[in-house]
Amino acid sequence: MKRFLTAISMMAMLAVMVPFFASSADAQTRRYRDNDRYERTYGKKKNVYQRHRNLINVGIGAGAGAIVGGLLGGKKGAAWGALAGGGAGAVYTYKINPKTKKYERVYRRN
Repeated sequence: MKRFLTAISMMAMLAVMVPFFASSADAQTRRYRDNDRYERTYGKKKNVYQRHRNLINVGIGAGAGAIVGGLLGGKKGAAWGALAGGGAGAVYTYKINPKTKKYERVYRRN
């Protein structure tokens, strides 16, 4: 049982730490001219985390909270832990680390 709990807690920590180590590849973007007014930046197709960032962060928080709550308080503790973890994930996603748009306009002189 100890090995199982250790493996689950390690997977939860890995799932929480993966978004922190994800990096962007600014060198892989392409720039196109549009009507000689500004440049639009087109990059690679967004990966799964970038497309579903909010849901993944809240889900990871809820899962981690459910694991901790289940270990401490059984089924009822798992439910409370999932609620608390989901709330913490939402606070992180929407308030602490909000999504920023990476659109860039470069105006030229005529």
